[in-house]
Amino acid sequence: MPEKISYLIGRAIGHITWFLIPPKRKNMAVRNAVLSLNISHKKAVQIVKKSWTKFGPMIIDVLRFPIMKYNMNKYITLSGTENLDEALKLGRGGILAAAHSGNWELLGGALSQNGYKLVGVAQEQSNRGADRFMNEYRALIGVYVMYKYDVRNMFKMISKGWLIGLIMDQDAAEDGIVMPFLGRDASCAHGAATIARRNNAPIIPVFIVKGPGLTHQIIIHKPIFVAKTQNKHEDIRTATMIITKQIEDHIIKHPAEWFWLHNRWKSVERHRATKTYTEKGK
Repeated sequence: MPEKISYLIGRAIGHITWFLIPPKRKNMAVRNAVLSLNISHKKAVQIVKKSWTKFGPMIIDVLRFPIMKYNMNKYITLSGTENLDEALKLGRGGILAAAHSGNWELLGGALSQNGYKLVGVAQEQSNRGADRFMNEYRALIGVYVMYKYDVRNMFKMISKGWLIGLIMDQDAAEDGIVMPFLGRDASCAHGAATIARRNNAPIIPVFIVKGPGLTHQIIIHKPIFVAKTQNKHEDIRTATMIITKQIEDHIIKHPAEWFWLHNRWKSVERHRATKTYTEKGK
């Protein structure tokens, strides 16, 4: 299908599906945007809507992987590759700390197509057909896929000099470290800091943002190194806080790129509400 028609269909999909999202979920996302960005309700609605409708073109990007892989840099510009190269020169592999911002599915493939050995850590989907489709298309553009419960293999791949790609902005529930995120406490994933500390590997924050036309820009930040003192938990917490702050800064700069329909603060809010309810009951 011609490129222009493909993305025209993608944009239509994004706008049509916006009307199918339950109002309760939209209201949650808008409320979170208002509280996090200190903006008006009207502005929050615009940001949340844009953050959803971009999924239409994102789907088209994924479906076009078989075409894009032959000329990836027509669609991608890389900024900060010197930071990634500097980290890899150490010979310890590394962890890419990314977020659900921009077309994160394209992020790993673009780096792979530019010669970086990358393992994409994925959440296994309940629908086996969808899971197989996504993993086949990730592999198609050079990403080695691993499920997030396969921690032992992650350590092995890093020790061989590979990059491990982790999405760091989801609610980590009871497994996370509670710390401020966009002004409110949230449960933050500490996997990157934990793995990096054990392997003495660098953490490289990396994001992708929409550029002009059909292009995207990948922004690679300077590597973060986890301290290795006698206080392991504090070392991990400090590094996780640095990563969390970089994700915050990126969202504030590119708010419509982030996925607001995920309730980032859910587990902490639920825990505190339940605790308050229990104490009142007593």
